[in-house]
Formats: sequence, C-alpha cells, structure tokens
Amino acid sequence: MKTEYSLQTGYRLENSGTDEDTTRSVEHGPREMKEMASRITLERIVNRGNLYDAYQRVKANNGAPGIDNMTVKEYPEWYAEHGEEWIASILNGTYKPLPVRRVEIPKDNKGGKRKLGIPVVKDRVLQQATAQILMPFYECKFAECSFAYRPHRGARQAMEVVKRSVEEGYEYACVLDLSKYFDTINHELLMNMLRQDISDKRVIELIKKFLKSGVMVKGLKQRTEEGSPQGGNLSPLLANIYLTPFDKEFEGRGVRIVRYADDILILAKSQRAAERLLKSSTKYLETRRKLKVNREKSKAISVYKTPDFKFLGFSVTKRGKEVKLMPHANSVAKLKRKLKSLTGRSKGRGAREIIRKTTEYNRGWVGYYGIADLTRIAGLDGWVRSRIRMCIWKQWKNISTRIDALLRLHVPQRLAFKWGKSQKGYWRIAHSQIMMASVTNRILEKAGFIGLKQCYENIICPRN
Repeated sequence: MKTEYSLQTGYRLENSGTDEDTTRSVEHGPREMKEMASRITLERIVNRGNLYDAYQRVKANNGAPGIDNMTVKEYPEWYAEHGEEWIASILNGTYKPLPVRRVEIPKDNKGGKRKLGIPVVKDRVLQQATAQILMPFYECKFAECSFAYRPHRGARQAMEVVKRSVEEGYEYACVLDLSKYFDTINHELLMNMLRQDISDKRVIELIKKFLKSGVMVKGLKQRTEEGSPQGGNLSPLLANIYLTPFDKEFEGRGVRIVRYADDILILAKSQRAAERLLKSSTKYLETRRKLKVNREKSKAISVYKTPDFKFLGFSVTKRGKEVKLMPHANSVAKLKRKLKSLTGRSKGRGAREIIRKTTEYNRGWVGYYGIADLTRIAGLDGWVRSRIRMCIWKQWKNISTRIDALLRLHVPQRLAFKWGKSQKGYWRIAHSQIMMASVTNRILEKAGFIGLKQCYENIICPRN
C-alpha cells in the first residue's frame, strides 16, 4: 500500500493503487468507528514520526512566519534544541500556543478583506500533526456532499456532481452565502461535537487552546471567543466537522446538495422548491449552527441564469440538449487581469522569467477549470504572445540592441536596420510584422511558452 500526501489538505492518505472510485466515503460499523476513535490520542499526535511528517507538509507549503518571526527553514534547528522540552510540555498540558498573526487579503471581485490568521511555525506543525491523527476517523464520518479539504476530492468532483444533477433535471439552485464562516464557528458547539467522538480529554484541551490562542493586531493581543482562523492547518478539518450535521440533515431529506467549505449549493427541480430549500437551510444554519447567512447574496435561481449563477468559479450553460460547464465571466476577467500583470512591461523581469511565470499560471488555471469547456478561452493566447513580444521589444531598449537582436533571429540585414529604427509604440510593435516575423510562435514555444489552448488539449487528449 502506497502512502502519499494530499496536495489539498496535507493529510496523509493511503492509496491502494486501484482504479475504483475514491471519492466515496468509506462506511464503517460502530465497532470499527469506536476502534478508530480510540486511536486519537495525544501520544500519537506528538509521535516523532507524525511530527516529522507534519513538518514536511508545512515545509512544502512554506508560508510566512508568525509573531515569533521563526521561518519554516529555521524550525529543524529549533526542534533539535527544544523538541524534547516542547513535546513534554504538550503531554503535561503546560504548552500554550502563541497568538496568530492577523493578515488581511483582498477578496476576489467582492470588495472588502478576508482575514487570515498565521500561526507560528511550531504551532503550524502541531496543528498539522493533530489533523493527521484526526483525519482518518472524521473522513469516515463526513457526508458525500462535502468536497473541500478531503483526500481525492476537490472542486472538480464537486462540479461533476453539479453537472450530472443538472442533466438529471435539477435546473434550479439555492445558493447559500455564509458571512465570515471561519471567523464565526461557535466554539461551544464545536467542542461538544469533538467530545462526543474523542475520549482523550488532552486532545480536546489542545484543540481548545488553538481556538482560544488569540490574534495579534498591530501589536495588541485580541481574544478569540469564536471562529477558527483561516491560515491554521487544523482549521479546514474543524470547518468540515462543524458543518457535517448540516450536510447529513439535508442529505437525509433526500436533497441534492454540494458543499465546498463554506460554499453551499442545493439543487432542485423547480424555482418554488429552490425557494423552500433556501428558507429551510437558512433557518437550520442560523438556529442549529449559529451561523449568519448573508441574505443579500443567498438566492434561489435557475442554474442557467448568467451572470447571476456562479459556483466555485463556474457557470452552467446548455447547448441543445448538452449541459456544459463554463468558467464564469468573473473567472475569465480575473484570468485576463492576472495574465496582464504577469506580462507587464514594467516588472523588470527577463523574457524567460515572464514566459515561465505565465506558463506556470496557464497550467494551474487550466488544471482547475479543465473540466469546463475552454474552447473560447484559447483565443487569449494570441493576446498573451503579443504582450510577451511587447516585453521583449522593450527589453531590447535601444536601436543598436534591437538591430543586433533581430540579426541574431535571422532577420535580413536590410529589414533589421529598418525595423530596429522604428518609432512605433511598444504595443503597436508587438502586433507588427517586425515582431511577428522575428519572434515567432515557434520561438516562444522553444523558450518554454505553453498557451491555454495547449494546456487544455493536454488535459482532454493527453499525450502518451
């Protein structure tokens, strides 16, 4: 049996190497579940092998230092000197996690800021070690409709369920928007859920310490009475645990539901049914989970209504009888902004670095949206190539450099001198015969550029 890591969660996975559908939760009987729960102990969390695996995961993600300014690279040296003492303090209950460092990042197309909490490296390692021990047990308890932060699951599998449901006639949706979900998780409700499963009270106490560790804002410590800050390695797992009763309640009613973290979609066969589900789900989340549903953004609509319907960056369309997933207009706009930024001529980067970064982003974007129809997106490649040519022309800087560069690209001497002296603006030059004939698509490809079209074709028709 092969052991590997989920790039999404960082939790250790067991891969049997079979081709069976691995997106379905494994069902276990009460005796098996009790046995698995008994394995959630503090000793297993601080086991040196488990801590080592946790550090490797933290190291892979890197990330900024917490309030103590220790970097990920500095952790091994710190552990070599203080590890034994640290583990002993965890086991005897005297260890106290440090407050997280508050970081705010802009929300995509939503305005406002998203609050992140960055733990110190040693707390990141300990949170990851805790998650690795808890995950196998809770993975067996999670509902089928939950797709975020789980082994072998992700946005692709979630959207496959959405597409299949729409094909089966579920053409209306209740789209739920939770206001500041991670920051409003009720500690008392969450801890009561954990106590029902975990018999080792020291593990419960450790998790509680993480939740109550506080946050540093402008040098002042603020108490955390609710929430599990995004940025901590344990938060994704706790977030899924907290919403599992909601998942199972609505799955138990026979409702078609898809949840990706705090993005919730409930599908229905009529507008009226979607409106009823919006009302009942909102009531459950606010009364039973003590969460706030944003009523302005939550709605019951047709999945074909664009641009209003959006889920995980996708929209849904129908061509004849065929249902298709498409990148939402906002997702395409964000793609264009990012590509424009990567190929900006004021960045001061060399052409090869621009090509490398652009290709890297293209691969990642298509890797996420590759389940959708991307045929129209491929048209952006010509625009991106022109922007790369614009950067190259600017980097040639002066007439003599441009003439020399054009000669090296085997442009005839007469044309090299004529083109090198051109006074046209950068963008006009990028579209002109000067650059199109000298810096050809083939030359850009040899330099490492892979466009969106080629990335997409590699997914739908992979080469052997």
